[in-house]
Amino acid sequence: MFPTLETERLILRELTKDDVDGIFACFSNDQVTRFYGQETLKDRKQAEQIVEFFSNNFLEKRGIRWGIERKGTAEIIGTVGFNAWIPKHKRAEIGYEIHPNFWRKGYTSEAVARVISYGFDELNLNRIGAVVFIENAASDQLLAKQGFQKEGILRDYMYQNGNPHDTYVYSLLKHDWKKNTASTN
Repeated sequence: MFPTLETERLILRELTKDDVDGIFACFSNDQVTRFYGQETLKDRKQAEQIVEFFSNNFLEKRGIRWGIERKGTAEIIGTVGFNAWIPKHKRAEIGYEIHPNFWRKGYTSEAVARVISYGFDELNLNRIGAVVFIENAASDQLLAKQGFQKEGILRDYMYQNGNPHDTYVYSLLKHDWKKNTASTN
């Protein structure tokens, strides 16, 4: 069964066909896809395929992606979750995006913190990684705030609009997260 998570202001829930418009609103926006490693969507059919992809990833235990919904609304403003989930090695990579109308309000940070907690406490992960375009200063700051360590640069690691981009690779280990969590409580 797909887990539903809550934060103070958000519900993180399974994506359904009803969320296609929200997915399209995010992924058809050049500001969102600029550092995503995916081309900007041109039609709703592509958004339907993304919802299906996330659903299949969960069913096949390769990832888990939640829709980010503000409490009191019924529409998603973005997604957050794990890709490249490998239970045997107790690791996954975190990914997220949010519509620009909701940037700089703390929603992404709130959602990411809850998903990290779920990953370590419920999925028994030991390592959560992240791969971020070097130019993506907002993600760099968000991950640093969550306790991620920058491990290095992956040269020409992702392509966007036919051009190669270097990315930073980050990690957060369970024992470091526990230490950080204990010191902030």
